Amino acid sequence: MYIIEAENLSKKYVISHKERGIAYSTLREELTNTVKKPFYWITGKKKSKEDIWALRDVSFKLEPGEVLGIIGPNGSGKTTLLKILTRITGPTKGKAIIRGRVGSLLEVGTGFHPELTGRENVYLNGAILGMRKKEIDKKFDEIVDFAGVEKFLDTPLKRYSTGMNVRLAFSVAAHLEPDILLIDEVLAVGDISFQKKCLGKMEDVAKQGRTVLFVSHHMVAVRSLCKNAIWLDKGRIKEKGDINEVVRNYERSQMRKQDGFSCITQRDLRKVENPSFYISSVEILNTKHERINVFRYNEDLILFVSFAGNSPYDKYSAEFHIYNELGQLVSMGESGMHHAKYFGKEVKKIKIEIGPLALTSGRYRILLRVLSGDTCYDMWRNAMDFSIIECQPFETRWEIPTYKGGVCILKHSFHEID
Repeated sequence: MYIIEAENLSKKYVISHKERGIAYSTLREELTNTVKKPFYWITGKKKSKEDIWALRDVSFKLEPGEVLGIIGPNGSGKTTLLKILTRITGPTKGKAIIRGRVGSLLEVGTGFHPELTGRENVYLNGAILGMRKKEIDKKFDEIVDFAGVEKFLDTPLKRYSTGMNVRLAFSVAAHLEPDILLIDEVLAVGDISFQKKCLGKMEDVAKQGRTVLFVSHHMVAVRSLCKNAIWLDKGRIKEKGDINEVVRNYERSQMRKQDGFSCITQRDLRKVENPSFYISSVEILNTKHERINVFRYNEDLILFVSFAGNSPYDKYSAEFHIYNELGQLVSMGESGMHHAKYFGKEVKKIKIEIGPLALTSGRYRILLRVLSGDTCYDMWRNAMDFSIIECQPFETRWEIPTYKGGVCILKHSFHEID
């Protein structure tokens, strides 16, 4: 017997559009419109309305113990689907049959009350999940320990940071042993160590035979946790089936749709510690000089790095670090120490060529540094990110995803730009 059966789930929202594109109205206008409403049928003047289908005819079945990944671009209907399954909202058409107790983490603070303490919210959330007090008592210490909020347990939730809030919410959802666990982008909030704990806990939940629906843009996590996936696009199922096949096709489609402007990052001056001389922007391209940040295994990438201000030193060197999604250092290069390549203070733009990219499938982050001797003059932690797809070095149909980090030396070179 299936634990979840979704049949032709559809959800429609009606959006009103005000006349003349007015984004807001005054009290006087609202009162005037209220008086005019009874006469709209005579004049024929009505506010235009638009039907938006967040979901259209979504059907699938899940067996107990199955872990399903749900992927798709923003606005594709992923969160709406989970909200229907958790009974937060009802479908416009179709039905969903759920057999078992559901635990969910859809948005930060969902199911919590800001005026109650962390301790009180654990019991409140447990009661909402249908747990008895004895069951919550049994798991209480594990929940608090995992969330790392023991020091603030008797503080009202409204004083918690976003990270503390989501840690506690995830901990409650994962430890109170629901039959079905629904997780929506929990890895988008929190630091690297918390993300690792989340992944480990979700693996434990899956091994215990409970059903998990996991929504995420974190493709490495989706690949490592799930055997099957559903790809949603504009509310409809674009593809479903084997996780590697679905994710690979999804990443290919994202590569084709990519906006070139997303491949140029301007530095936020508020985050520059040393404004006298700093990295001001970075641009990522392929060897055809096309702006792109999705690469296939063994392709090359190019970074154009620009500087602003005036260097107090006669010469400087540049350095890059590449980290995977788990925050592990994968590769690095430094112009001065490794290549005896230094740039004069008048050089305000350089090119870094990296590749072939012998990296496994996944998302990577680039850190940039400016050095003078052994002194780090400027560091940009999240300068740019890029993705690797179609990592099939052994000519098999299976992609090799990132599981564990490790340092490898990618071929690279540094050049100054006139």
